[in-house]
Amino acid sequence: METRRLGRTGRDVGVVGLGAWQLGADWGAVDESDALGVLHAAIEGGVTFIDTADVYGDGRSERLVGQVLKSHDGLTVATKMGRRVEQVPENYTPDNFRAWNDRSRQNLGVDTIDLVQLHCPPTAVYSNDAVFDALDSMVDEGRIAAYGVSVETCAEALTAIARPNVASVQIILNAFRLKPLDEVLPAAAAAGVGIIARVPLASGLLSGKYHEHTTFSADDHRTYNRHGEAFDVGETFSGVDFGTGLEAVRRLMPWLPAGATMAQFALRWILDQPGVSVVIPGARNPEQVAGNVSAAALAPLTDDQLTAVRDTYDELIRPQIHDRW
Repeated sequence: METRRLGRTGRDVGVVGLGAWQLGADWGAVDESDALGVLHAAIEGGVTFIDTADVYGDGRSERLVGQVLKSHDGLTVATKMGRRVEQVPENYTPDNFRAWNDRSRQNLGVDTIDLVQLHCPPTAVYSNDAVFDALDSMVDEGRIAAYGVSVETCAEALTAIARPNVASVQIILNAFRLKPLDEVLPAAAAAGVGIIARVPLASGLLSGKYHEHTTFSADDHRTYNRHGEAFDVGETFSGVDFGTGLEAVRRLMPWLPAGATMAQFALRWILDQPGVSVVIPGARNPEQVAGNVSAAALAPLTDDQLTAVRDTYDELIRPQIHDRW
């Protein structure tokens, strides 16, 4: 698999990684054997970057990742912290950081975490020098090798990129979320900051497998957060109305490369965007892992295919969400 430098971490990672949210919670039940099967299939397929968080299944995702770390070298693991408490800036303190970090290191079974990201914190946190001083101290102490941020908005991303020691920015980027292309990706590339593209398939909408009658289980965020009831609505279907997303997929289907799936097309589109370090699709079984990994082997999309994505976005998606994040 092609590798790229992950910003200021100084690490090279495979361009298709693995997002491990679904191995913890919020996507319906995934039993332990299936979760470990996904992790092993990803590593065997060439994945070297795994992204998790301390709140995914209250640490379950981290613990599962920690199990595979015991038997595999050469992996870069990123976790996130900050959402175990009420989301107010006052809770982003050095003491809380160390407590969360202690728990994550125990879950992962490591002394030093490769990359720790603030987990979509309140906007005011990005401008708080003390927060980043505390993160710098954690690097100095050897608790973490590098730190970054996971953001909701492009404005937050730009503020973070301006910080001298932010190694990476994780942001929603997919064929339904084009706004980061305007300023965020160019700014990150100029600063040497890595871009981790999350929600790459718009919560499965861009898999091409859904239709108007598709339903999801009650414990799946695609049921309970469709209107932002539990957390930012942009995390579910990228904030796109479900029916509009289905229509957009139908318009893109004729542009798929021969033999490629809609999901692979969507992932390849992300990899073709200058400045992207790694994309982190999730998977619930080894077959999905294999399909995602195969996107890295597709030829870059043609100008006509890229234009089709842009035109579909401009006509259907832009009016709904472009100015929101």
